[in-house]
Amino acid sequence: MKNSFEIYSKLPPKFYRRELLDVAKDLLGKTFVRKINKKTLAGVIVEVEAYDGRTDKAAHSYGGINERNKTMFEQGGVLYVYFIYGIHYCCNVVTGQKGIGSGVLIRGLQPAVGINTMIKNRFGNIEANEKQLRNLTNGPAKITQALNINKMQNGTDLNGNQIFLAENNFSKEFEIISGKRIGIKKSADLLWRFYIKNNPYVSHI
Repeated sequence: MKNSFEIYSKLPPKFYRRELLDVAKDLLGKTFVRKINKKTLAGVIVEVEAYDGRTDKAAHSYGGINERNKTMFEQGGVLYVYFIYGIHYCCNVVTGQKGIGSGVLIRGLQPAVGINTMIKNRFGNIEANEKQLRNLTNGPAKITQALNINKMQNGTDLNGNQIFLAENNFSKEFEIISGKRIGIKKSADLLWRFYIKNNPYVSHI
């Protein structure tokens, strides 16, 4: 990431309230911003997976609303954070209209701002070796750890100031690759994983 990286305007609410796959692909190249006190942590989204509870058996929202997944049924533009394997958190951008139950998992970020703090959050130190830098945010659980996101951020309004998505000066000249989602057994035929070709922070090539 260039030292001249800049964060521009927040994405408007209407961005999130469109069709799921359109939002998923359009999230690539956007900035994911996390504000903690006076610190800013940010990275460019380079990999996502889409989930739609209406037809997608792999979605948490498939089968209807419950206590765990109720955030997914909110109107698009909030963050859905869930616990997995008893040890990790993952975060999803809720899309569409209220009651639909669709969202986009953030799978890979290219770190841009606050990298030393991300390193400390992930590894407990402020200097990282080359391997640690490559693995800083190339996976959904790594992202939440690096950005200090947990269940307290579930339901966060992405139009607020704590967590939001924004435009930036990241090059828009990239190729989007689509494929099957990672580690999915149900609805495994859906090509709903999207990522930036040749980006080193994609979790699985």
